Amino acid sequence: MFRDISILDRSRTREGHPAAGALRDTVELARAAERLGYRRFWVSEHHSVPGVAGSAPTVLAAAVAGATGRIRVGTGGVMLPNHQPLVVAEQFGVLEALFPGRIDMGLGRSVGFTGGIRRALGRDTADADAFEERLAELLGWVDGTQRAHPEVHARPAEGLRIPAFVLATGEGAGIAARAGLPLVVGDLRARDRVAEIIEGYRAAFRPSARGAEPYVVVSGTVAVAATAEEARRILVPEAWALAYSRTRGSFPPLRPAEEVEALAMTAKERELYEGALAGHVFGTEEQVAAELERVRAATGADELLVTTSTYDRTALLDSFGRLARLAGLARTPAPTAPPATPPVTAPTTAPAGPLAAAPRPAP
Repeated sequence: MFRDISILDRSRTREGHPAAGALRDTVELARAAERLGYRRFWVSEHHSVPGVAGSAPTVLAAAVAGATGRIRVGTGGVMLPNHQPLVVAEQFGVLEALFPGRIDMGLGRSVGFTGGIRRALGRDTADADAFEERLAELLGWVDGTQRAHPEVHARPAEGLRIPAFVLATGEGAGIAARAGLPLVVGDLRARDRVAEIIEGYRAAFRPSARGAEPYVVVSGTVAVAATAEEARRILVPEAWALAYSRTRGSFPPLRPAEEVEALAMTAKERELYEGALAGHVFGTEEQVAAELERVRAATGADELLVTTSTYDRTALLDSFGRLARLAGLARTPAPTAPPATPPVTAPTTAPAGPLAAAPRPAP
């Protein structure tokens, strides 16, 4: 079984529920994840997607960190081609200053998925090709080594220890290896491909000040319930949303599983829907434990990042509780609710290493 298990929540919207509710659901799920003993809780960046409310990950990460007390909080990820590296460094510097030793900087190289979104962001596909250069600039702002702008400093980020992760989209794995950074790779439906990417990353890894050896986080959908059929039904709303997007060009809010199962689908929709259900890890606790051990053995990954979304929040929370139990995650007492504005108690000078007192180093 994986030593560490974490959660990535995309703030999926649900039919009949406002987008604001999806963001509040994310914060509540983070509180539950902390109680259950999950290692990290990450949020994502999507623009102009009807089914996703999470468009500003650093803002949402601040809300999550303010509502929790111990769990690591981060992004999976900030899409660096969409932003100036200096601004990203400043945003994560503020987060780390407010919540020292708890912030992860997960970074991706995707741009908007339609031409209209890219134009609205002032970006195009060529910006993704410059990801490696942007990443180097961002890391330089954080560690104080950038020289392109000698009179400019990323405050309060400069000198802080903010662990960075690279999401493996396209050339992401090679970039992570050359930078000596941890790799996040998925999904579990394409395990041979994932294993191949991980093997290449490890072979090309260059030790750096941010990582002496490779570190791999494998991500994917996991659903656990009392029966395999109940676990499968957790996957149904997301599978239909994917099939819908492939046939209609728009990713919709999640619908209840019973509504999806009652739909009259075309042959193409049925094919896409069944394909979207295939390959995930789901079942009873015993079945999921055995399957995750196979995933760990095949990939050698250090950590599992669970990306499950569904309409039924009760079933989702139950699934995460069962997963925590089968993995032996340490439950913790519910933290005292933080004040509306967390007090700023960070030192006025950058700490030598806010993670030094952690039970194990980040990642």
